Amino acid sequence: MTTILRLPTGPDQLTLPALLLRNAEDHGDLPALSWQDASGGRTTLTWDEVRHETAVLGAGYGALGVERGEQVLMMMGNRPEHWLSDLALTHLGAVPVSVYGTAAPGQIAHIARHSRARFAIVEGAGELERWEPLLADATVPLEALVVVEPAEAGPHRSYGTLRATGERLRSEEAFDKAWREIRAEDPLTVVYTSGTTGDPKAVPITHRSVVSNALALDRAVELPDHVEHICYLPFAHIAERMLGIYLPVFRASHVHLCADAAAVAVTARALHPAQFFGVPRVWEKLAASVQAALAGLPEERRAAVEAANATAREHVACRERGEQPSPELEASYKAARETVLDPVLSSAGFERLVWTASASAPMPLDVVRFWAGFGIVVMDAWGLTETVGVFTTNSPSAFRLGSVGRPLEGLELRIADDGEILVRGGTVFTGYLRADGTVDGALDEDGWFPTGDIGRIDDDGYLWLTDRKKEMIITSTGKNVSPALVENTLKEHPLIGQALVHGDGRSYLVALLVLDTEMAPAWAAARGIEGDPLTRPEVHEEIARAVEAANARMNRTEQIKRYRLLTREWGPETGELTPSLKLRRRVVREQYGEMLDALYAEDGA
Repeated sequence: MTTILRLPTGPDQLTLPALLLRNAEDHGDLPALSWQDASGGRTTLTWDEVRHETAVLGAGYGALGVERGEQVLMMMGNRPEHWLSDLALTHLGAVPVSVYGTAAPGQIAHIARHSRARFAIVEGAGELERWEPLLADATVPLEALVVVEPAEAGPHRSYGTLRATGERLRSEEAFDKAWREIRAEDPLTVVYTSGTTGDPKAVPITHRSVVSNALALDRAVELPDHVEHICYLPFAHIAERMLGIYLPVFRASHVHLCADAAAVAVTARALHPAQFFGVPRVWEKLAASVQAALAGLPEERRAAVEAANATAREHVACRERGEQPSPELEASYKAARETVLDPVLSSAGFERLVWTASASAPMPLDVVRFWAGFGIVVMDAWGLTETVGVFTTNSPSAFRLGSVGRPLEGLELRIADDGEILVRGGTVFTGYLRADGTVDGALDEDGWFPTGDIGRIDDDGYLWLTDRKKEMIITSTGKNVSPALVENTLKEHPLIGQALVHGDGRSYLVALLVLDTEMAPAWAAARGIEGDPLTRPEVHEEIARAVEAANARMNRTEQIKRYRLLTREWGPETGELTPSLKLRRRVVREQYGEMLDALYAEDGA
């Protein structure tokens, strides 16, 4: 579809501040931003109020000394001060840059040096511990910190003080003059890649590339007017920058800030959203939660759900083939939704969903099929920071379960001889930003960018991901194995929540498996098994059967010879997952190196 909202100027000249003014003028009374306040209630700002706050904060940051064109670093959670400061800095012509809250001191120092930032906005004491030493580092240009939590600001400028200054000095004329000098080709932000294999790289992103991506997405998706969005991923990730800041401004939609990513399921149950984006790990966890609830139902009720699941999958399969469901199937599906499926979905807050999506990593096909059994088609998409987020996507009118869809309008992709995906088009960046402000070109002479992902394109133009090029396992016999493919096959069993496959340079593969902490108790209870599931032989026997069943579906090179079962779930806070919940293989291999070596030592391999 095409956006129904007024575009204040030609798409090629649009900037984010022009769109925010449009929202205040045309949709000023509509909710824009909501969050849970200290009392447990919810606070909401309208688009008119958001623009007012943007002007106030802009004056405050201007008084601090922030200048047009300079990068300003931010390390905060998903809280209103982060979201509003981002817009305020943008209106000054400055370049807001979010830094992952999990970043190590060395990574922060690198970003501070590379960006030449003089100012950083941080949340509180936990962040100050890593940032304060940089103020005394002669190699870092950092001059001052702004601290959001007033009780933890100490000698630094507090956010509240800065805002009060802005309220006193705010000038509509100065605010208007500053943002009107911004051009579409100016940088809107710089995203520093997560840097799991070295120093983070700086990807400059312009107003024009963001608007171009937003327009292309609107032509591919179908969303209600002013739809709500649950914002829980870090703003340092391109997905949440697009979904949680830029697209809501473009669409005048309603952002609900979720300060704790672990609480996203609770937030969904409270809001009952029409749109939901989840990275694969989130969809896996939500599926496990629903499966655990279903396992506790009486047998008759479970049978009714399974029959309704079959009807929903038949309906989805018909749509996937591009066919119109028959009147009989349509009626059966409607009845199944109303009487069986929607009541189940309602407990998760998902009965109103009309658009669901995923990105960041390949979705396990069993998870996609699970949700299809409830009539929810997770529109898997694919893209990179270097492509301003989404490059390919499925859509309600054209999708293939398990694929990541087809390129957005105006974008091209092809597969290199070694299987690497190459991309070209208007939203693809030209190169990485150097510390001196110049750009290190990353495109070949024909404008193609090598993504580092391996995949294939089917006869209908759908892209299917295999794995990251640098993560492919090459065995001692020279065979290439996609660890993600093997891991996703193993995780199809509900008891296996996470998996890592290992075997580079070895003659066979081994794996670390993590017991699903939500599903395991429900699985055990349904079979009358008491006590800690990890200690029960029945659980270990079931895991062994799951590995055997997975091996039977894979070729010999992909099969797992040995494994170890773990109970502690991997997460961002312990380092095994990135902030966007992707597996950090290097970290897991380092943490469990002795265990992995022991799996090979058992037979002297």
